[in-house]
Amino acid sequence: MSTKKSEGGAHKGILYLGIDLGTSRCAVVGSNGIRDAVASYVGYPKDVVSRKALGVDVLFGDKAIEKRMSVELYRPLAKGVLKTSLDDGDDAKNGGGQGVEGNARAAKDLIEEIVRRAKPRPDELVYAVIGVPAEASIKSKEALLDAARSTVEAVMLCSEPFAVAYGMDMLEDALVVDIGAGTIDLCRMHGAMPDEADQLTLNCGGDFVDEKLAERIRKRHPQAQFSMQMIKGLKEKHASVLDPPSPAIVQLPVDGKPTRFDLAEDIRGACLEIVPPIVDGLAKLISSYDPEFQDKLKQRVLLAGGGSQIIGLDAAIEAAMVERLGQGNVVRTEESLYGGAIGALKISSDMPDEFWEQMS
Repeated sequence: MSTKKSEGGAHKGILYLGIDLGTSRCAVVGSNGIRDAVASYVGYPKDVVSRKALGVDVLFGDKAIEKRMSVELYRPLAKGVLKTSLDDGDDAKNGGGQGVEGNARAAKDLIEEIVRRAKPRPDELVYAVIGVPAEASIKSKEALLDAARSTVEAVMLCSEPFAVAYGMDMLEDALVVDIGAGTIDLCRMHGAMPDEADQLTLNCGGDFVDEKLAERIRKRHPQAQFSMQMIKGLKEKHASVLDPPSPAIVQLPVDGKPTRFDLAEDIRGACLEIVPPIVDGLAKLISSYDPEFQDKLKQRVLLAGGGSQIIGLDAAIEAAMVERLGQGNVVRTEESLYGGAIGALKISSDMPDEFWEQMS
């Protein structure tokens, strides 16, 4: 990409940021030591009454979700990238859709918010490395650059699983599986920059698990009432693929009355739905690798992202790898929330000037 705004080698007055721009949550890590995260939701007051009640022009994250009855609620990042058409995943906003223009505005405001949370000084330039899904299209990347244009002075895009691997110095003979809300991204590390053949994106992340869980509950407990936000919350609290599963007692309304349900089997079944596509993806990246090094890849599979915290998922993937590929060793990253942002920040300090995109 093109050069940075500032020239020379000292880089004084520059705040470097690593940003993981996710479908469900955005995380930022700064060279000033700041770490912060926000749910990837933006809310605008619906009318003059809601504007007066809220007292602000825009809400972000959990506050936007909490006040969703009073706001036009946007989740602008479909499958980890800015929605560029009404076919990009779910509706443009919850409850209907305001089109591409509304999502662009929400994405711009969300990026501004995540940069603001990094607390740049007024005299600092902001250089950001932003993680995107492994197979994000050129169109999607351009849309993200446009959204960042008014907020940062220079930007670089990298694949999310590559950022995770870079942050952990797993630069060769490793496979990273980054399980986000919108996508599951796989990246094969071999001691050099990964190319297109080394990366794979699966459209079956956490949102997919939520949809499968909702289907199971509707089938087994048709009288239960719930929203997708409720589904997401109880999944995050009870997510497990252990057999037998621990009880997952929740309360859902039935005709307005809170009623107890044990959803352990439903949650386990929904979470297990992502294991076959993950193993399919791993098999594809392993089988197309140099035969001499395939066994090394099988022994270094790293689970990252929010979905990596599903209890027992590492063992389930490992067992499926042994059955299909003869062997496998799967470990989970300890930095499920900030792993991608930490790696992106490390990239920002290591990459030469010519890799940056000037935003002026």
